[in-house]
Amino acid sequence: MSTFLHRVAHWAFRRRRTVVLVWVAVLAAVFLGAANSSEAPEDSASLPGIESQQAFDLLDERFPGTEADGAQARVVFVAPDGQQVTSTANRSAVDTLVDEVADGPQVAGATSPFDAHAVSEDASTAYATITYRTTADDLTEASKEALTEAVERARGAGLTVEVGGSALETEPAQGIGEVLGILVAAAVLLITFGSLAAAGLPLLTAVLGVGISLATITALGSALGFSSTVGELAMMLGLAVGIDYSLFVVSRYREERAKGYQAQEAAALAVGTAGSAVVFAGLTVVIALLGLSVVGVPTLTKMGIGSAGTVLVGVLIALTAVPALLGFWPDAVLPRRDREGPRHTRSRRPGRFGRNRTWTWNWNWNWNWQGTTPAGTARTPWGVRWARFVTRRPVAVLLLTVVGLGALAVPSLNLRMGMPGAESKPTTTTERRAYDALADGFGPGFNGPLTVVVDVKDADDPAAAVTGVSDRLADIEGIVSVSPPHFNEAKDTAVVSAVPSTGPAGEQTQDLVRTIRDERPAIESATGAEFQVTGTTALNIDVGRKMQDALVPYLAVVVGLAFLLLMVVFRSILVPVKAALGFLLSVGAALGAIVTVFQEGHGAGVFGVEETGPIMSTMPIFLVGIVFGLAMDYQVFLVSRIREAHIHGEQPGQAVVTGFRHSAQVVGAAALIMMAVFGGFMTGGESMVKMVGFGLASAVFFDAFVVRMAFVPAVLALLGKRAWWLPGRLDRLLPRVDVEGEALTRRAPAPDHASGDDDRRESVTV
Repeated sequence: MSTFLHRVAHWAFRRRRTVVLVWVAVLAAVFLGAANSSEAPEDSASLPGIESQQAFDLLDERFPGTEADGAQARVVFVAPDGQQVTSTANRSAVDTLVDEVADGPQVAGATSPFDAHAVSEDASTAYATITYRTTADDLTEASKEALTEAVERARGAGLTVEVGGSALETEPAQGIGEVLGILVAAAVLLITFGSLAAAGLPLLTAVLGVGISLATITALGSALGFSSTVGELAMMLGLAVGIDYSLFVVSRYREERAKGYQAQEAAALAVGTAGSAVVFAGLTVVIALLGLSVVGVPTLTKMGIGSAGTVLVGVLIALTAVPALLGFWPDAVLPRRDREGPRHTRSRRPGRFGRNRTWTWNWNWNWNWQGTTPAGTARTPWGVRWARFVTRRPVAVLLLTVVGLGALAVPSLNLRMGMPGAESKPTTTTERRAYDALADGFGPGFNGPLTVVVDVKDADDPAAAVTGVSDRLADIEGIVSVSPPHFNEAKDTAVVSAVPSTGPAGEQTQDLVRTIRDERPAIESATGAEFQVTGTTALNIDVGRKMQDALVPYLAVVVGLAFLLLMVVFRSILVPVKAALGFLLSVGAALGAIVTVFQEGHGAGVFGVEETGPIMSTMPIFLVGIVFGLAMDYQVFLVSRIREAHIHGEQPGQAVVTGFRHSAQVVGAAALIMMAVFGGFMTGGESMVKMVGFGLASAVFFDAFVVRMAFVPAVLALLGKRAWWLPGRLDRLLPRVDVEGEALTRRAPAPDHASGDDDRRESVTV
């Protein structure tokens, strides 16, 4: 592997103009395809294998011609304090709105609350239902303006009027996530490298990769069913891994140049060593993303495929475009000491205590206060000091790490899953205010009714069978009311709506759905009718259960494949086991943090979370998939340098220190960049996006700064040489990939001059 990539980098460096032109041509081609492509489809709601979906399919079959996904608006009227909506003036305002909207474009029907018995018991609240002949995405501005103007006129009459439903759904406030992430990444890179060119190169290549990936997803959106959600995840991951992969190659290039190698050979060695780690790190991310297909949710599968393609583009750019760009500016990415030659020192008069103050800037993310230390000397890098600390006290560090992360993971045992609805929107939106008004006027369960589809095709008396089902449902504790049945034209299917006494996100509502289904055999036996429970509330419950059931198989597939891959990379059994255990600790702590903030509400105000509730159903699997791939990135980059030092003859403890010397601060910078990219998405207004950004950022923090920086060196120090044990027969069977570049070490030409110390620093004395 390392030899092949060494040749690829040599070719890219020599043919740099060709390589850059090819990437620019690819970018232009996919952008042209995206410009001429059809509009991306909406996220598919199809979830095979769950009861709610089966009931929806039955509705489509038995009620043909109905627009199940047609836009709908629920206009909620609240009378002023001390008044009723049924008063003459208020009723006139409500009827006027309904009549005006009914004549509007694209409107299929408008039902007055006084005709549909949609008035609360105290007559303080009422609602009118407006249905449209098209989906919310296809509503014209004229249709939206007609409804908005009618609502404003009703408000002018003194009523409080809010609109729920999909017709006027408020777009979430757009944050500055991408911009913020790039700005923080630029700052981290500049501090790490001390060079604008070195900081700008990873940003440039990451933006190139994201541009190509997003344009490709858009171009293939119609053919493969890629929605806008696929592009959002691809952009998030593309920025993170694209910057990181280029960061590791550029960092290794600077290291090889410091040893005295010429630019072309240094670029080839960087790609042959760090590039090999990039390849296998990228493969672990791809495995985790493609493993989302195991869950059986089409939307997750498409998100995994699109994001995996983005990661592969990032890997290819790091292996080809980065050495090509280094060929154009071979010295620009180097520290100033190597570009300008002798370091320069400027002294001032002694300080107030009669001694010189010396500040040393090592261009490697480390300000050092030296006091009276002679100019030109510098303290040991923080990564080395930390590694020595851990290897001297491995038991204490290991216990503290495991206990700390375990304590953070405890809240995840209370994880409740669901899909946030209007209740999770900010109170500044009309949907949230409509939701609250309906809950106040009609009860919390009114916003999440259960739709019961009754199949009476084989019943002797269909009407009596449906009545029997409705009566049995009404007798179940937790159901407030059951609506009259609505039959299809064939009279073989009916739909009734059961209103729970608790809100759609409540744990009691989940128990109620389970109770109804448990009692179904007895009800069907007594009535001769079959029924299924569906609706948005039941669908969310079913999705949560499906995600929970799929989590263990998904973990088994992803961890199993990654274990085999890491065993090939590190020629060890215990190192992959350690990697998997460390990942479980970090993802458990991240899930615990999510539950603490978004479900239990501790610190929710700090992150702008206005309403707590169940965790998004797809979040655990989504978190596991993404974070597993990213965690293995750090595992490969960090441990490969440790193993490289070990196979070159160093003792296990010293190999850990050497590995940290060369990779700790780069891994730390990469983690900060990823945290900035993910954390930036918390600036948006959508609760689900905030949850994803918070979960990924916290998981990266736990994995990079706790697991990889403390757990990993502590375990390696305790295992010693046993960490690299591999049975002889297995050693002969596994292919050798040489991620550490051992073959390159033997074949590479000697550097032009010896640098002496790989960690040379430039000192500026003030």
